[in-house]
Amino acid sequence: MNIDAILKRIDDNLDESLERLFALLKIPSISTDPAYDADCRAAAHWIKDDLAALGFLSEVRETDGKPIVLAFPAEATSDDKPKVLFYGHYDVQPVDPLDLWDEDPFAPRIVTREDGSKIIVARGACDDKGQLMTFIEAMRAILAVEGRLPVPVTVLIEGEEESGSPSLPAFFAKTMEELRCDAAFVCDTGMWDPETPAIAMSLRGLVGDEITVKCSNRDLHSGQFGGPARNPNHVLAAIIAALHDETGRVTVPGFYEGVAEVPAETLANWDSLGMTAEKFLGPIGLKTPAGEEGRTILEQVWARPTLEVNGMWGGYTGAGFKTVIPAEAHAKISFRLVGDQNPDKLREAFRAFVRERVPADCSVEFKAHGNGPALTIPDDWDLLEVGKTALDAEWGKATAMVGMGGSIPIVHDFKHKLGMDTLMIGFALEDDNVHSPNEKFNMSSFHKGIRSWARVLAAL
Repeated sequence: MNIDAILKRIDDNLDESLERLFALLKIPSISTDPAYDADCRAAAHWIKDDLAALGFLSEVRETDGKPIVLAFPAEATSDDKPKVLFYGHYDVQPVDPLDLWDEDPFAPRIVTREDGSKIIVARGACDDKGQLMTFIEAMRAILAVEGRLPVPVTVLIEGEEESGSPSLPAFFAKTMEELRCDAAFVCDTGMWDPETPAIAMSLRGLVGDEITVKCSNRDLHSGQFGGPARNPNHVLAAIIAALHDETGRVTVPGFYEGVAEVPAETLANWDSLGMTAEKFLGPIGLKTPAGEEGRTILEQVWARPTLEVNGMWGGYTGAGFKTVIPAEAHAKISFRLVGDQNPDKLREAFRAFVRERVPADCSVEFKAHGNGPALTIPDDWDLLEVGKTALDAEWGKATAMVGMGGSIPIVHDFKHKLGMDTLMIGFALEDDNVHSPNEKFNMSSFHKGIRSWARVLAAL
């Protein structure tokens, strides 16, 4: 393939690529709020139409929730070519708090920073509309120059990733044979730094549980009942405090079963990346590392499991003051898993830990949120070298082979249900404000992201 002509096409048509991205960014496809159902549907149809314009057999498939876009090559290709499945999502996070945005979150704009660099600012600019459009625009450029893609590509774009993908498992079960390919591509990860590309080699698993501790049959006057009446906030706080010891280790029995130590060679490689507590914590206003004692920052984020409290509430939390003893207290807890940790066993061990600490005259209820094991890409997979070589050529720097602290549950399904490994190449940066006000995507990430995917596809 004429890669030079393809890259020139990308450069010459960057303004048109931005126009298409902006059109998608203007659609407020917030999946967690039913008020935006019509907008989610509009985003799905926009992507379907855009892929159809490229010659794909593209359709919007209905689910019990938000629709899914599925697109296939229009023509059959030789069986000796590897078949690729690209996954992304068109839904975005809510914009709250709105007053912290500099402008309308769904009025995308380009901002020039003091150093002269340009950024795209809008909800979804990075997660995941900007990222998925890097791949679509790469295919557009290849088709314009070559008239065909080098390998058959199936595209799967869902609309509920930001709300836990509740409809995806059933859809996946129905369409497994349609989705079966030789490899999957995901562009929902990040770079090591603004000039250094990265390929994600591992993902942590995820388990979430919501706890409700109940004591009295109604909220109580704290002057009348304070002392004799059990306070569920106290009960829950004590349970949460007991979940870690003084060294930062999780105290749930069996929590570390299946967690292997990182090989010394790998730790040395991570150390060579130069990550420090100051670099990692400084931008978020912190300076002192927490977590497990004796573990480096990258080891904690990439190779160690965690238990985090994502939310706690109980009693009166509104303006002013109200002296009550609440009837209930709540918390949302999540675990990030590594290695061979078993999500189901961990959930049961955690619930047993909590139950043992609930007083006899109180009760506890649980609600599950998410369940998926960790995943590691084999380091001898041939497509890793294809991706690394392509990224090295585009960015002029050696690609960092990194771990990911987050989770992408569908990548596990690709591996264990379809037998596909996933090439995870993304162009997000730590300062992109993903899920926060003023989300942005560097112009260089968008532009060179398109060029990067073009090189990857051409290399196949």
